[in-house]
Amino acid sequence: MNKKNDKLVMIIVGLVIGVISAALVYFGNPKNMGFCIACFIRDTAGGLGLHKAPPVQYIRPEIIGIVIGAFVAAFAKKEFRSQGGSAPMTRFILGFFAMVGCLMFLGCPYRMILRLAGGDLNAIAGLVGFVIGILCGVFFLKNGYSLKRTYTLTKAEGYILPIIQVVFFALLLVKPAYIAFTEAGVGPGAMHAATGVSLAAGLFVGAAAQRVRLCMVGGIRDLVLFKESRLLLGFLAIGVAALITNIALGSTGTPYFVLGAEGQPVAHVDGLWNALGMLLVGFAGVLLGGCPLRQLVLSGEGNADSAVTVIGLMVGAAFCHNFGLASSGEGPTPAGKAAVIIGIIVVALIGIVNTYVKQEAKAAAETK
Repeated sequence: MNKKNDKLVMIIVGLVIGVISAALVYFGNPKNMGFCIACFIRDTAGGLGLHKAPPVQYIRPEIIGIVIGAFVAAFAKKEFRSQGGSAPMTRFILGFFAMVGCLMFLGCPYRMILRLAGGDLNAIAGLVGFVIGILCGVFFLKNGYSLKRTYTLTKAEGYILPIIQVVFFALLLVKPAYIAFTEAGVGPGAMHAATGVSLAAGLFVGAAAQRVRLCMVGGIRDLVLFKESRLLLGFLAIGVAALITNIALGSTGTPYFVLGAEGQPVAHVDGLWNALGMLLVGFAGVLLGGCPLRQLVLSGEGNADSAVTVIGLMVGAAFCHNFGLASSGEGPTPAGKAAVIIGIIVVALIGIVNTYVKQEAKAAAETK
């Protein structure tokens, strides 16, 4: 496939995903949150009892669908490869702090685009911070940043996270007493499309994202490093399609596009911390090699390192809600602000250690 056709396919996939994301709101998901990797991992963590925040407890079928959809697509194209061993604990920490940034902003890069498509002007500050964070990560990439190489693992290692998602889906259907569900009217966890609709949407997004390598972090990174716009075009298409769909759905009598900053659903107006939260997400995403959506897709392809990152995201979500780090519509918490600053410092140290310290160690070894 030539570059022109490749970009066209990416745009078409982005347009379809954008329509699906906005339509999920019509079918019951929270406004400006038809699809949010961070929010839905957080809800799933709550549903499993990893945190006790009543407004956000629900096992989200969309997350399950993304992993299984990517798994099926990769398997069908003989691209499923069980591999790992590339600094798993470092990736866990990066995933943890990426979630801290997401829950400061109240959304992942995917939701940032959907918030803009819903008219939420607070997401502009998030976008600015996100780009700055990616530029920080690119600085390290240009200077030789890398984590340990991956190794081929047994196929069983690559199957683990997809199997876990199947177990989660069974728990969602069976609803045992130890699985938590947000009560109606309590919060965003109570707002969700029908299980089958959500699962189908996740399956499509997972399979499509696997085929075109969709990644928001990668889109901006590649534009800066290689002047390549293909990945970025996918997310631009998602935003345009979601915007048009929101405006069209507004004709039903319910406003899906509301331009402004005040009163936006599941959002706060603190521009500085919206920006810093997404700066942390962008920075960590570059060092990880992809945004939260990309990590889910890679885990479906058999990448155990991305599976560890996903676990880091989930633990980060639980930690944020158990210790008061997550923002709310009222704004960020003092503990959340401290966690974001600590996160930026930790991610920067990871960049330094895996760039300059590693280079010095290699040079010292070569002189012996």
